Amino acid sequence: MEEKLVKEVPKKSENLSQWYLEVIRRAELADYAPMKGMMVIRPSGYAIWENIQRLLDRRFKETGHVNAYFPLFIPESFLKKEAEHVEGFAPEVAWVTKGGSEELQEPLAVRPTSEAIICAMYSKWVRSWRDLPILINQWANVVRWEKVTRPFLRTTEFLWQEGHTVHATFEDAQEEVLRILNIYRDFIENDLAIKVYAGRKSDREKFAGALYTYTVEALMPDGKALQAGTSHNLGQNFSRAFEIRFEDKDQELKYAWQTSWGVSTRLIGATVMVHGDDDGLIIPPKVAPHQMVIVPIYKAKDKDEVLSKGENIFASLREKFRVVYDSREEYTPGWKFAEWEMRGVPLRIELGPRDIQKNQVVFVRRDTREKISVPMDSLVERAEEVLAQIQKDLFSRSEAFTLENTREAKNYQEMKEILEEKRGFVVAPWCGEEECELKVKEETKATIRLIPPEGENVEGEKCIVCGRPAKHVAYFARSY
Repeated sequence: MEEKLVKEVPKKSENLSQWYLEVIRRAELADYAPMKGMMVIRPSGYAIWENIQRLLDRRFKETGHVNAYFPLFIPESFLKKEAEHVEGFAPEVAWVTKGGSEELQEPLAVRPTSEAIICAMYSKWVRSWRDLPILINQWANVVRWEKVTRPFLRTTEFLWQEGHTVHATFEDAQEEVLRILNIYRDFIENDLAIKVYAGRKSDREKFAGALYTYTVEALMPDGKALQAGTSHNLGQNFSRAFEIRFEDKDQELKYAWQTSWGVSTRLIGATVMVHGDDDGLIIPPKVAPHQMVIVPIYKAKDKDEVLSKGENIFASLREKFRVVYDSREEYTPGWKFAEWEMRGVPLRIELGPRDIQKNQVVFVRRDTREKISVPMDSLVERAEEVLAQIQKDLFSRSEAFTLENTREAKNYQEMKEILEEKRGFVVAPWCGEEECELKVKEETKATIRLIPPEGENVEGEKCIVCGRPAKHVAYFARSY
């Protein structure tokens, strides 16, 4: 039974795609819904999302943001007000045309994103400079009719947060965009333990209707990039379409400047893919549903003593940690080891009669399998230290992999060879012209993932594609 549990999952290094799907199924993070392209997030997966919500929501509120909720349905006329935005989302929009047995006078879009409905409300709420800034976030679901889906990474319906803010000046809006970008980077690196690069999207890759789009990009084990979060400076595109105007201090009527930004349940998929191994998940301690599991090991004559001691240890740890005590008698300790490893619990605590005699327990790290003998009287302190070290080591491993697979290309031929044979990020100068960007995509399937701050407005470089003077240094990669 114990061997079978591990063998149900393919090796990650041999078939990442199949490994990913099987681990999500076996660890009970999600299951396929009866409707094509949709998933059911199971309690273990939703617990990770709740921890993501908690940690991000705290950061948002610390910077002055508040939460609200807006309708799921958006009138077609609202969606059409910003033409570029509509065109960008048109292929993915789901429509409601009947309410009960009656045809609707106006079709309603099922929210693919909320700029249109939120801007319609902001046009009512904004009158004066005193009303600004508006710093609102919502936690919600959205629907995008995707053709190719994969649990968490891309599904027809998914969960996310979307911030929508209104400002008096471009500078205020731009400051907000970069503030949120840094929040995302801090959260993903420090809480999800995933190394990311941050920067601006090219005009071709930016959000439909945005002036500028900024992104955080992570590298997956197969060398493909994953867009982990975006922050958009919408300029005045939506404020002009929806008449969001305010009387400024100089008594002139002006259009507002806006931003929007978001991350989604895609972050769960990234966490699974980056940290897991052949035996299942490895969840960073800061977002793990259970940070540790206590597994008692005993024979019949020692049962009562070991189970009682286990209860005491559980009581001493549960006040500070998310801990589970697996005292189920219908499963062997070996089965439990394999099961909790599959589920990615960062730390296992083993307790047997010999440990009780020595007044200790044994810690087993999920990421390294290292066994550590820990005295009973220092359990809490050592647990804090070990969990912190696991968190740190997971990030270090992700960072090392990302840096090892970020390469500079000397010429276009080398760039194509790297993308084909080694994958990862290729750093190269770019002239800023869409024709060169498209040529790279057509010939290598790679896109510009971002232009880092230090890659803006470079001098003395030549475009890797056409040889003309370069305007930027960009990060290219194939992506999900």
